[in-house]
Formats: sequence, structure tokens, C-alpha cells
Amino acid sequence: MLQILHNPRCRKSRETLQLIQETGVDVEVIEYLKDVPSQAELKGIIQKLNISPTELLRKGEAIFKEQFKGKTLTDDEWIEVMVNNPKLIERPIVIKGDNAVIGRPPENVKSLL
Repeated sequence: MLQILHNPRCRKSRETLQLIQETGVDVEVIEYLKDVPSQAELKGIIQKLNISPTELLRKGEAIFKEQFKGKTLTDDEWIEVMVNNPKLIERPIVIKGDNAVIGRPPENVKSLL
């Protein structure tokens, strides 16, 4: 089964979810703004993505520009920032077992289907 960290207000997130649903694959939808991942969960997701925490940050968000732009933090501190400000987590994230992809573009998810 797939999991998607989803924001229903995001067009790319909706497109990615639709692409998954069209294949008939079972998917668990996690609205991460309401059901925020813990630090440990987010750390695990970042490991599955095989990226650094800063690569998961939405640097175009106002909260990033106002509070965090130009700051040098450790990986664990960036993860804490994202847990406390989930709007800063890039979306959508699709997870299958030990693998994960960011659905930007939505076609990225095909590697997990």
C-alpha cells in the first residue's frame, strides 16, 4: 500500500493523488497539515527520499522567508522547524515501504506504482 502526505489545497498534490487512484493502487491519504508527522517520522521519510532536510523545505513560503532564510541549522533543527511549521514540508510525498518520492512533477510517483 502507498501512503501520500497530501495537501488537498495543492494542485500538484491533488494531481499526484489522482494519478495514484487511477491506477487502482490502495493509498492511505495523510493530510500532513492536520496529522503532522513526528520528528522521528519525518526523519524516516527524509531517509527514504535519500535527501537532506533542507531539500525538503519549501523555501518560497512566507514563513520561511520571514523566519528562516539565511539561517544555518543542523539537520535535526531543520526537521524540528518542519514539524513545528508543516507548511514548510514539500508536497506531496508518496511512500511505499522503504522508498519515497516527491510528487513534483506528479509523474515521479510512477516509479513506486
